Amino acid sequence: MTEIATSEAPACGPEETASESAKVPTTEPSGEVAALESAREEQAPTPQEPAPQALAPAATKPAPASEDLPSAPRLLAVEDVSDSSVTVSWEPPERLGRLGLQGYVLELCREGASAWVPVNARPMMVTQQTMRNLALGDKFFLRVAAVSSAGAGPPTVLDQPVHIQKTIEAPKIRVPRHLRQTYIRQVGEAVNLQIPFQGNPKPQASWTHNGHTLDSQRVSIRTGDQDSILFIRSAQRSDSGCYELTVRLEGMEAKAAIDILVIEKPGPPRSIRLLDVWGCNAALEWTAPQDTGNTDLLGYTVQKADKKTGQWFTVLERYHPTTCTISDLIVGNSYSFRVFSENLCGLSASAAVTKELAHIQKADTVAKPKGFVERDFSEAPSFTQPLADHTSTPGYSTQLFCSVRASPKPKIIWMKNKMDIHGDPKYRALSEQGVCTLEIRKPSPFDSGVYTCKAVNVLGEASVDCQLEVKASATH
Repeated sequence: MTEIATSEAPACGPEETASESAKVPTTEPSGEVAALESAREEQAPTPQEPAPQALAPAATKPAPASEDLPSAPRLLAVEDVSDSSVTVSWEPPERLGRLGLQGYVLELCREGASAWVPVNARPMMVTQQTMRNLALGDKFFLRVAAVSSAGAGPPTVLDQPVHIQKTIEAPKIRVPRHLRQTYIRQVGEAVNLQIPFQGNPKPQASWTHNGHTLDSQRVSIRTGDQDSILFIRSAQRSDSGCYELTVRLEGMEAKAAIDILVIEKPGPPRSIRLLDVWGCNAALEWTAPQDTGNTDLLGYTVQKADKKTGQWFTVLERYHPTTCTISDLIVGNSYSFRVFSENLCGLSASAAVTKELAHIQKADTVAKPKGFVERDFSEAPSFTQPLADHTSTPGYSTQLFCSVRASPKPKIIWMKNKMDIHGDPKYRALSEQGVCTLEIRKPSPFDSGVYTCKAVNVLGEASVDCQLEVKASATH
């Protein structure tokens, strides 16, 4: 597992003396790693004089191999460089020494100087270290040595010097998703665009409208460290067009274009005419409006109103052609017609109205009655429902039913045992819609017998019979 330490860069220049270079700066390890407090300052490697003709300071020539000293660390490399810090890493040495490894000492030597200055005062058991608070323009060499109880082993020197310079991040614009298509506003509404961008150091941002400089009287621009805001308090149709944001930094630039469309309600159609009226139909024609509201029309809305009520009813909506036929008009009424234009803002404020009324005339028709043959419905009486034999109890009224069909209406005669009973108060006869009823009030055994219903008209007669039995009560 790679261990990391963070150090403050020692401030030293070419004029520093050997005694100054021997001072040990404070080292703060990160995470679980801590410095080995028992390491002695005298075990730090002695700075060596770099060769005058070499780009990098020459490392001290390794001492004769000793089993007590560790070998040189491997693969010393720069991991990251910013405008104020540098991070280096290395791999442990192949040989740790007989007495074991106590840590590593990182040293630097500024370009043009001869002294190696320790970065960490005491050996640290880490294989990655970050030096912070470096000044812009610093240029120095680094080397690292492994330390044991017997002393420091041979160092490993970085091949190339480290140069601390300003980090430049190329500018980049991040256009919000809803602005990647045409941004539509209505006349009078506010336009407020916030466009984020990136870049280090802070880039310069500028706006143009259709390739020209913005009108500062109408458009306000506010640019921060990470975004630029374009604001129009009350949009007008003249504000429509392509707005281009340009972000520049150190000869690099990024651009983003945003299309804005400011619209309003369209004007009414022109020159509406009533072309023709026939039957229950009327044909209309009109001309497209002169002003479409700075956007495409969605169509036309056609309405009608009859002269009697004056109420308008919609016949067609979002209708695209400029001619139409209105059908299903009511005969005898007179109609006016009007047409509205429509776009994304809605219907036009006014409509084009026909000057003439469409009169729906009644057709001149002559009735031609066909010859009518009257049907003769005369019919002799016939019973569709005969009388049924019936048994009754003395003292309880009973009824006899049958139905007859005849035209003209027949005369109904009731008989008992072939004798006409008309006028007898004991009996009540009814005839309604061809249904004949005979009611016998509180019959007695004497009323038993054969009852006949007879129907008679000019075409004939018919009769039906039934047996009525009135049983006497049982005597106990």
